[in-house]
Amino acid sequence: MKPHSDTLRAPGAGIAGRSGAYPARTAVLALFVAALLALPLLPVPEFWITQLNYIGLYAIVVVGVVLLTGMAGLTSFGQAAFVGLGAYATGVLSVTYGVSPWLGLLAGLAVTACAALLIGPLTLRMSGHYLPVATIAWGLAVFYLLSSIDWLGKYDGLMGISPVSLGGLVFDTGRSQFYLIWAFALAAMLVAAWLLDSRSGRAIRALRDGTVLAEAMGVNTLRYKIGVFVLAALFASVSGWLFAHFQRSVNPSPFGLNMGIQYLFMAVLGGLGSVWGALTGAAAVKLIEDQLQVLIPALLGRTGSFEVIAFGIILVLVLKYARQGIWSFLDGLAPRARRKRDWAEAAPLPVRPKPERGAVVLEGKGLRRQFGGLVAVNDVDLAVRAGDIVGLIGPNGAGKSTTFHLLSGVLALSAGEILLHGRRVDGLPSRTIASRGLARTFQHVKMIPDMSVLENVALGAHLRGGTGALRSMLRLDRPQERSLLREAEAQLARVGLGDHLHEPAGNLAMGLQRLMEIARALCSDPAVLLLDEPAAGLRHFEKQALAKVLRQLRGEGMGILLVEHDMDLMMNVADRIVVMEFGTRLMEGTPAEVRASPAVRAAYLGTEH
Repeated sequence: MKPHSDTLRAPGAGIAGRSGAYPARTAVLALFVAALLALPLLPVPEFWITQLNYIGLYAIVVVGVVLLTGMAGLTSFGQAAFVGLGAYATGVLSVTYGVSPWLGLLAGLAVTACAALLIGPLTLRMSGHYLPVATIAWGLAVFYLLSSIDWLGKYDGLMGISPVSLGGLVFDTGRSQFYLIWAFALAAMLVAAWLLDSRSGRAIRALRDGTVLAEAMGVNTLRYKIGVFVLAALFASVSGWLFAHFQRSVNPSPFGLNMGIQYLFMAVLGGLGSVWGALTGAAAVKLIEDQLQVLIPALLGRTGSFEVIAFGIILVLVLKYARQGIWSFLDGLAPRARRKRDWAEAAPLPVRPKPERGAVVLEGKGLRRQFGGLVAVNDVDLAVRAGDIVGLIGPNGAGKSTTFHLLSGVLALSAGEILLHGRRVDGLPSRTIASRGLARTFQHVKMIPDMSVLENVALGAHLRGGTGALRSMLRLDRPQERSLLREAEAQLARVGLGDHLHEPAGNLAMGLQRLMEIARALCSDPAVLLLDEPAAGLRHFEKQALAKVLRQLRGEGMGILLVEHDMDLMMNVADRIVVMEFGTRLMEGTPAEVRASPAVRAAYLGTEH
């Protein structure tokens, strides 16, 4: 969709990658894979082959940590426990029953998935510092469980695990195992990258800064938290399976809390914001650790675990001076390529039936919200009709934001009822309300800063897609993904941000971020649009163009509830205005009636004169 003459066109253009960036990055990746393939065939010392094998094993686990902690914002110190479950499951089947390692892989994944599904729903309901503390608790519990069971060998573990074989190939040497380990490591990185570049990936990344944004976009946040938690556990289980057949034995020591901390440290050092950061962090930690174990005793003239002290210092320095990790520096050496625009011919998304113009689409009756002894909203009635813009104004502390949150499902009612298209929605989660045709923006802009503007807006169309994470990881979601991106581009053009598709959202000025939020809300194909101070941060000409966009939406039959402090904008676009004072409805009328009301002047100025 091309922008109309009356839409808001933002100056400048996005910071797309320069010409030649895509071939350069592709060439580097091809050289990296070619080097991996050739390395075991060269006269490289066995020591370095072993080191690279460990880096590959670690990288698989850390990819899961990047997804869980870096993308979803769920800090876990317990991933080593899942490595242990995968290792012990295949170890028991191999040593005790002589079962094929490939069946051991399936058994390990099954055991790990069951454990994660048991632990996840309990743990992931926690927030703040309680979540990482809980992961420490169950990580320790699994470690001591593995150490205490007789048929698992207690602290001695299991010996004599058979090597992996595939057809006539037996992976029983470090060089042959190198190919097996790195095949799984590269596959883990690839499917993780594919997942993040999808509808499910955007939902996962929306979890990082809380649940309000994600739920407003229709994301079932608990379901996605559990999903990414299980996925990270399965990555760890695969690493454990490879580790058991690489070592040909298992014991509890590699699966304790210290390794859980180390996996998280690898992710932080490499870069929590990138799948490639997982590989970078795993390589950096393993190589630095080995060098420190040699250099520090040589310098101090004594032995000890001094590398742990050094790593602590390194972590503090990284957190202070390089929070994006090592990979951010490496990634900046080559410009990013502009995303290929392959969605122009995609099928359009289905649209919901439009309500008849003038029909009540959103209605609040006797709205009341009480916080302890404070009544923030008291017996407020309002209605929004299709094709109308209703303004909600009042002095600071009048209860506008609380009313807004009640209508959108963020806060629960103390009394009253809310009807959307004539059906009660009070008591329903905001994602369910969103699925019935209500979209909103936020008083303080909520977005995913390191995602492009296009991807941020595509998040708004989450409910209009249905492809799950598994299809995304197998790259079977491309037709629907192209349709979602097409819709996102159309809505960006609608508000005049068509030149900023590929720019990181965090680089936009505040006013443009607010426009991006409107485009994201429109992406859900709403019948009712709730706008919370959309003009804040906009310049004069941008406010004028925003007014034209709002009139255009009204002309298309959309019902709009507008909370705004800019009285010029409100008086110019609103059909009716509801005025609140001290949590109650002071009056409702046309802009002219509100402007002439002595009671409104008294509310704002403290006098009727």
